Amino acid sequence: MANDVNISLSNQNNLMQSQQTEAAVLTVEQLNLRIKQLLEGQMISIWLRGEISNFKAHTSGHFYFSLKDAKSQISAVMFRGFNSKIKFKVHDGLEVLVKGRISVYEPRGSYQILCEHMEPVGAGALQKAFEDLKNKLKAEGLFDPARKRPIPLHPNKIVVISSPTGAAIQDFIQIVTRRAPFLDVTLIPTLVQGDGAPEKIMDALQMAWKLPNVDIIVLARGGGSIEDLWAFNDERLVRLIAKSPVPTISAVGHEIDFTISDFVADLRAPTPSAAAELVAKSSKELGQRLSHLSHKLNSSFSHKLKDLKSRLENLKLRLVDPQKSLQDLSLRNDELLNRLQSAMDTLFLRHRHKLEMLSEKMPHPDVKMNMVRREVSHRTKDLYTAMLKKMDRYRYKLESRMAVLDSISPLRVLDRGYAIVTQGQQVIRSAADVNANKPLGIRFGKGSVEVKITEINKKE
Repeated sequence: MANDVNISLSNQNNLMQSQQTEAAVLTVEQLNLRIKQLLEGQMISIWLRGEISNFKAHTSGHFYFSLKDAKSQISAVMFRGFNSKIKFKVHDGLEVLVKGRISVYEPRGSYQILCEHMEPVGAGALQKAFEDLKNKLKAEGLFDPARKRPIPLHPNKIVVISSPTGAAIQDFIQIVTRRAPFLDVTLIPTLVQGDGAPEKIMDALQMAWKLPNVDIIVLARGGGSIEDLWAFNDERLVRLIAKSPVPTISAVGHEIDFTISDFVADLRAPTPSAAAELVAKSSKELGQRLSHLSHKLNSSFSHKLKDLKSRLENLKLRLVDPQKSLQDLSLRNDELLNRLQSAMDTLFLRHRHKLEMLSEKMPHPDVKMNMVRREVSHRTKDLYTAMLKKMDRYRYKLESRMAVLDSISPLRVLDRGYAIVTQGQQVIRSAADVNANKPLGIRFGKGSVEVKITEINKKE
């Protein structure tokens, strides 16, 4: 009986050991799952510091990279929903602080950190994003002074984009009312910080463009932290300000605060109050300026009038009585007529005397005609003789040159028994030039014949 009990206990022990052995055998999937549960259960959220390497921005929008230190590294993923909030450029070699949770990717049995937040080490994320955007826009030339327009000195209508409840707009309106109550100031209310503020400011800016006769647009906001002022560092808003058809003044924050909007606007005012003083010239100052200009105008007018009076007095002294001038001209006219009549009489007498002298010297008309005829006859005879001699000389030259040409004429050579052989328009000078397919033309001293070639035997 005891042996049966021992055997039974032994069998039970063996069965339990066998069951324990079977329970300890896990599949790979089960092991990865247990590790996943262990890690993700123990490390719900951690901060990790490391240097980014093997960074890749996937087309899906997710970031894949590794975080490493001097001895180890870990894979990391930052999904699109989280990395869209990053305000700086992520790249290899950047040391960062990330907040996330450990996750195991079961199909490969690898673990990684799923990042939900990231900021650079050594500088805040916003400051890093500020510097990155500033350098980018500066390289594009958006801060170039040459593209900025001057602010009108004496505007009539000003549009202020600001929070309607902030102290900035209250200070602005108070200063404008005190210095220049005649100015037309229009407020377009908008959010100036927080989520959605950049879009609201952009809408307000585009609304201001549609208002008629706007001379200046002022972006105004009081001071605050970099987070509070961040809406004015939004790249979309900054580029829209650069495209503004109306001159813009950026009056955001205190004097020590700077935003990207300050650099791209046509003018940066240290504070909203300073912007109000820039655009609203004091009525007292304008009155003093007008008084000064009026005094200068009166003084200039008086001086000009005095100068004109002096010139008028000088002209009066130089002016002669018109009747006296007419009398003098009449006397001068009579004098010139008398001198002309005298000169004409003298000239007439001189020519009359000369004509009488010539008449006495002139011979009888018949005698003079015979002299002319003899002179013409003599000259005609000499001219005829000269022409005959010249013609003889030309005839002699012509006959001499004709004799030379006749002596070297090819026709003279043909008369001595020679002939000219041609083929077409070509003169045949060698047997090599003869073409058996064309007839030959032979010209003699008298007449010519055409010969058809039936056989050719060329010899040198």
